[in-house]
Amino acid sequence: MSMIKSTLQTLFNELEAPKLSRQFGQGWISGVFALLFSIISFCLVLILHYPDVLTVPEIRDQVDVPFIRNVLMLIIVCGFLLACISMILRQNKIFGLSAAGLLLLSIVLGGVATQKTAEFSGDMYLGLDWFILNLLITGILFLPLERMFRRVDQSVFRFEWREDLFYFLISSIFVQSLTFLSMLPAMTLLSFNMLISVKNLVAAQSVWLQFIEIMFLTDFVQYWLHRFFHQTPFLWKFHAVHHSAQAMDWLAGSRMHVMEIIVLRGLTIIPMYILGFSETAIYAYIIMVYLYATFVHANLKFDIEWLKPIIVTPRFHHWHHGVEKEAVDVNFSVHFPIFDRLFGTYYMPEKKWPAAYGIGGHPVPRGYIKQFLYPFSKKK
Repeated sequence: MSMIKSTLQTLFNELEAPKLSRQFGQGWISGVFALLFSIISFCLVLILHYPDVLTVPEIRDQVDVPFIRNVLMLIIVCGFLLACISMILRQNKIFGLSAAGLLLLSIVLGGVATQKTAEFSGDMYLGLDWFILNLLITGILFLPLERMFRRVDQSVFRFEWREDLFYFLISSIFVQSLTFLSMLPAMTLLSFNMLISVKNLVAAQSVWLQFIEIMFLTDFVQYWLHRFFHQTPFLWKFHAVHHSAQAMDWLAGSRMHVMEIIVLRGLTIIPMYILGFSETAIYAYIIMVYLYATFVHANLKFDIEWLKPIIVTPRFHHWHHGVEKEAVDVNFSVHFPIFDRLFGTYYMPEKKWPAAYGIGGHPVPRGYIKQFLYPFSKKK
């Protein structure tokens, strides 16, 4: 066990290495990608062994298994090549050796020839496939953007990246449980079959009009929920976990206490379902809001002034996370700043960004378990 901990710590130290030792030609970039490919290959082998347990049904039903095997073969080959390059170029061989070891383990466990190990007929599953897909889509989209348009020159493996990645993993893996608990209030209300005439009127509208209406309705609900979480001491301790992030990037938005996720999602989706919006409009909104939430937390310097009064921008939301006194309890809107203007919580100093992020005094402890327990502690 101590050997595993020591190896992991050495890996983390290499990932968080100083900028000078991460430059092109030093084996750091090839080592990071080799490690990433080895982890993905290992996860894919596990998924091929236990698809009933480790995949989301919506993805499972659409996936072509031969295609996944071909992708796995490509990942393994590329992973080995990159691991060799890293070992040749880099003095510390931990990236190359770790990646090669994990790739070999993937092959030993079956590799591209992996077959389903057992049949499971239960309805419970873990979204390991969703975690991989989720991480790749958002990473491929936002990492290049943050390199090209970054506001702060910070590494991908910046302060507390491990905590935020673990939050990302938990919310992806337990997507079934989070979805079920979040949908419960709306499904309960739907069972009463209310507002039939309103539902018919809403359903008769175009999908695009429904989509815009959903944005405004959910933003109004989220504005007040968000504000209550800030201004109610008990609720604030849950939301403080999200605000404890001291660095902002595409991964920072994933840091949310599981109870806050359930409450916010559960109450936000009520208008969507009880008013009869179409599934197409709802799913389009869910995809949009997921990417948009990642965008407004990202380390991006998009100072497009004419957009500032119309939609929420990264600078608008970064001020919500600012450590300055002026940034406390402002900018609660998710999509449209008009709600903050109407209710007196708008703050957007001209062409300025927060000097730092987090909560004054940093009262929230580090680590997922400690942060999970933090709202239930008696300490103020």
